[in-house]
Amino acid sequence: MSTHSIPASSKVWFITGSSSGFGRALVEEALRRGDCVVATARKPEALATLAATAPDRLHLVELDVTRPEQVRASVAAAISRFGRIDVLVNNAGFSIVGAVEETDDDELRSTLELMFFAAVATTREVLPHMRAQASGTIVQITSVAGLTTAPGFGAYCAAKHALEAMSECLAQEVNPLGIRVLVVEPGTFRTALFGAAFRRMPSLDAYAATVGQMRSWVTQMAGEQAGDPAKAARAIADVVARPANELPLRLPLGGDAVDQIRSKLAFIAADVDRMEAIARETAFNVKPSDPCLEQALK
Repeated sequence: MSTHSIPASSKVWFITGSSSGFGRALVEEALRRGDCVVATARKPEALATLAATAPDRLHLVELDVTRPEQVRASVAAAISRFGRIDVLVNNAGFSIVGAVEETDDDELRSTLELMFFAAVATTREVLPHMRAQASGTIVQITSVAGLTTAPGFGAYCAAKHALEAMSECLAQEVNPLGIRVLVVEPGTFRTALFGAAFRRMPSLDAYAATVGQMRSWVTQMAGEQAGDPAKAARAIADVVARPANELPLRLPLGGDAVDQIRSKLAFIAADVDRMEAIARETAFNVKPSDPCLEQALK
């Protein structure tokens, strides 16, 4: 398909981490809607059978998002193939469990490198093209862990919290330029995040009652998560299709995400209410006015 033959109603999606989970589900949903997709993955051959069903609308690109030169080349390939990028989806990631003390610097840095720095770098690479178009949507697949926390997920939550904060600032910066930002916060969905894409740090007995329970929960939940990735992809595409004034900043997905986020917000509000008096007492003392002096100055 040449750039001139893309229908005006069709979108061009650029999706990272497309070989499985949310990434693959989004590729399939976008194609189902008649859109064009640049699907990137470290092993794009995993999408070969899908490519055969829509060779004119699906372009496969090998991409390790932690390698800046590959990010630049893949964005250039997308522009060359379809002429524009309407929707960027930063989805590449993995899960990791381990207490803060159990997680070494290399693992912490690699977690942040993939799920924060790489997502920001890919966003920066696409932004000039969206600015030139005066349009575009950046979809950040974070997690309910972008707002909530749990023992054992310090590294994962740190990366997702960081991406949410950056994205919220970004949304304020690019909104006047015609570019929208959508932060997607899934709960537990039936993807490989609790399976093949899960990293487990060496355990210490001291954390058996906290992180140990979380490790057991992850094992039990693998393959049994309530969330359906296909329905999530449909919801994301539906929200992206909304008019600009109807696009939320955040899209929680799954009843568990809604419940956990509400619980976290209530927890924060309770702390603020309880500590408000102390907080307000930290300002410099203001000397009371002298009525005589005020009268003399009149």
